[in-house]
Amino acid sequence: MNDTTPRVAIVNDATAIPLPEAPWRRLVRQYLKSRIAAIALLTLALLVVVALAAPVIAPQDPYDLASVSILDAEIPPGIASAGSDTSYLLGTDGAGRDMLSAILYGLRISIGIGVASAIFALLLGTCVGLVAAHFGGKIDAIIMRLVDLQLSLPAILVALVLLAALGQGVDKTLFALVIVQWAYFARNVRGAALVERQKEYVEAAIGQGLPSSRIMFRHILPNCIAPLVVTATLQMGHAITLEATMSFLGIGLPQTKPSLGLLISNGFEYMFSNKYWISMFPGVALVILVISINLIGDHLRTVLNPKLES
Repeated sequence: MNDTTPRVAIVNDATAIPLPEAPWRRLVRQYLKSRIAAIALLTLALLVVVALAAPVIAPQDPYDLASVSILDAEIPPGIASAGSDTSYLLGTDGAGRDMLSAILYGLRISIGIGVASAIFALLLGTCVGLVAAHFGGKIDAIIMRLVDLQLSLPAILVALVLLAALGQGVDKTLFALVIVQWAYFARNVRGAALVERQKEYVEAAIGQGLPSSRIMFRHILPNCIAPLVVTATLQMGHAITLEATMSFLGIGLPQTKPSLGLLISNGFEYMFSNKYWISMFPGVALVILVISINLIGDHLRTVLNPKLES
């Protein structure tokens, strides 16, 4: 029997009942069917690889003062510097940094911030959502009022206020992003957990006197993974966009840890002097990164919920 043979359960000599398709098989099949999702996945994989390999493949360490010369400032794309035969594929910025190298290093920080904030927000929101769904009553009411309050406020406004109070820094930016994201996970986990909470296997576990922590994390949580995966993917793109916005406004990451948003901000003052490449190329990289993540998350929603298939 090869991989293309349908999986069946043999009841008797005359009857064969197809078994449910494994989730990973459905995932692969859906991505093979959707050209857009496949392109988005390959694009994101490529961006992650080049970001991780930036110290190896980047033509220059843009934040090593010994390798940067102010004499090479504002060189257009494809033009060699005056003192050497070095050609800058995407040009240089106002400090003489190679834009290609700066974008590769900026991708590392933007992707890292997005992944880390989504993971921490997922952990916090999942715990809060499970507690609200499992215990219900006043605990659920209090938690959901806090969630509603959080979601009623613009995420960028909350993040700006937090960073204005805390100051710049990677850790402070990460903290602000977690604070504005956890409520999305809490609400989605609570909704999925409430459905599971009413099922017989959970009622049986409660009847056996199992600890609440075991019921929440061993019985309910595994059946809430699908919405968590989708939310985490979409929130990753949201976090990268928020971080870029805050860095563009000058209250996110410091100049020593420039992300794509900060690179765009550094080149904004040159936009009206015909030096478009300084902010345009980081902006294009940011758009491609966020669109790829959002397309993957949107397609995962369909893959993990077969009812949404067209």
